[in-house]
Amino acid sequence: MAIDRVPALKRCRSLGLEPAVVGLAKSSFRQPHHANRKVSEYGAQLKEKQKAKFIYGVLEKQFRLYYEKAKKMPGITGENLLLLLERRLDNVVYRMGLATTRRQARQLVTHGHIAVNGKRVDIPSALIKAGNEISVIENSRSKAYFKGMNEKLAAVTAPAWLVVNAEALCAKVDRFPTREEIDVPVVEQSIVELYSK
Repeated sequence: MAIDRVPALKRCRSLGLEPAVVGLAKSSFRQPHHANRKVSEYGAQLKEKQKAKFIYGVLEKQFRLYYEKAKKMPGITGENLLLLLERRLDNVVYRMGLATTRRQARQLVTHGHIAVNGKRVDIPSALIKAGNEISVIENSRSKAYFKGMNEKLAAVTAPAWLVVNAEALCAKVDRFPTREEIDVPVVEQSIVELYSK
């Protein structure tokens, strides 16, 4: 399995992203060396694709498959692509507030701490459907990481499309998010233009 091991702050700086977008509390004051360089149309489109891939922690092959799937869905391809990325299990765990970053959420899922509709799922890229319930499995609730997690979940403001039950450490996907509710700083139309060349 391929893994992206690029330091997160360095990647944020090169893509012009705020570290808070990926859940990092740190900040970097260094400017990239190429800050004043003129960017071509292709370069701008490529940067948008790299931003989306980095934010959601997806590599090229999988991202391309999401694009092909989004193209076949009814509606606007760019919005469908972001919707598919939002529906990933690791992203839903992150949006619930169980993890501070998507990388951490991915690890929670991979280590088998998360259940969908009562069944353990250890695949971070599993797509969640409307009506699914995501919860922490019973055996994992006694682990040190999940101690006091219900207070943290109660303090986190979850998106409108998720109904979080802080006491039970679970959340229900009420509906799919709209583009306005997806707060990632990505111009999805540029990604579609890049792939359609």
